[in-house]
Amino acid sequence: MRVLGLVAALLVGLATPVAAAPDCTSTLDCSFDEIDAMSMPERLEFVRGIESGPAAALGATDRWRNIEGVITFFVDHRLGSPGTWVSYVDSGIVEGVQRGVAIALGRSTETGGNPGSNKWADYLTRLSTGQLTTRAAHDRAWSEAEQASTEYGNAVAQARGVPATAAEWRFYQFSEVYRWALRNRPFALDLLAFYGPLIAPGLASARVPFYDWFTDVSESAPSYRGCELAYGFAQLHPIAGVFGIAGLFLSYVKELFDEYQSTG
Repeated sequence: MRVLGLVAALLVGLATPVAAAPDCTSTLDCSFDEIDAMSMPERLEFVRGIESGPAAALGATDRWRNIEGVITFFVDHRLGSPGTWVSYVDSGIVEGVQRGVAIALGRSTETGGNPGSNKWADYLTRLSTGQLTTRAAHDRAWSEAEQASTEYGNAVAQARGVPATAAEWRFYQFSEVYRWALRNRPFALDLLAFYGPLIAPGLASARVPFYDWFTDVSESAPSYRGCELAYGFAQLHPIAGVFGIAGLFLSYVKELFDEYQSTG
């Protein structure tokens, strides 16, 4: 994997116990392992603290609410203990966000070896300077930053001998669907226009507000509900007859659209 070389430095200190994490919200300099050592409730408060604290200066007070939804799902289902695959992947995301904020604020140049750090910094710089005014441009930049951070967390897990189980990997595919949806808005809306009548009544005509709801990074409910659906499917078996990310997206749409309708 192309990012494996980036995690080699993390392996050196693998046997060294990790001290309790300092106040990462104020330092914005906690290591991958310090974040991995946090419980999921601690991580949730950390992300919220970044949003209400240092990220506010960048106009990003609600830019990771969807990540809050995912972490809340982990809390409620008691997933992501330190040293597990779920924790490693989540740590890659949270570390990237943290370091990206620090870089964008000019407080640090440290990436921690996480490729997502600079991508989050670029996203935040563009956000704060008014360069991401369209939904498509914003969502693409956001998804590319999270993609890099997620792949890094997975690479660390692989390098440390903690691969995903089959069910975890199927669950991971939902996060891939979400990021794909953020990057491919026009194409996905065309899919919903064409296949919507076959999937659910009213989906084609309501595809734009539904898609806006599903891909809204400032809301936690869609990502939480998406995790519930994906986790339930992942515990059973692969979805038969589904090919590619676009196919997976369509396989989840009916249940997500039902949830969207229940919120309105």
